[in-house]
Amino acid sequence: MAFNNDQGGGGFQRPMFTGDWECSQCHAKIDKLPFEPDPARLNQLKCRDCYKSQPRSFGGGNRFQGGGDRFQHSSE
Repeated sequence: MAFNNDQGGGGFQRPMFTGDWECSQCHAKIDKLPFEPDPARLNQLKCRDCYKSQPRSFGGGNRFQGGGDRFQHSSE
C-alpha cells in the first residue's frame, strides 16, 4: 500500500483496480474498485451506493446462543 500524505489526516491509500463491471443490484457502471474482483463472483459486485445502503451485520447476534449450558457449572 502506498502512503498518502495529501488527505489532511495522513493514512494509507488503497490501490484501485480499473475495469468495466456492472452493479448486480442497480446495474450502474463500475469502473474502479478497491480490490481485484474474483471472476467467479462478478455477479455479486455492488456500486458504492448499493454497498452503503445494505444492512450491516457484525457477527450475527449472540454467539453463545444455544450453547448456554456449556458455561454453567453444577453446584454439588
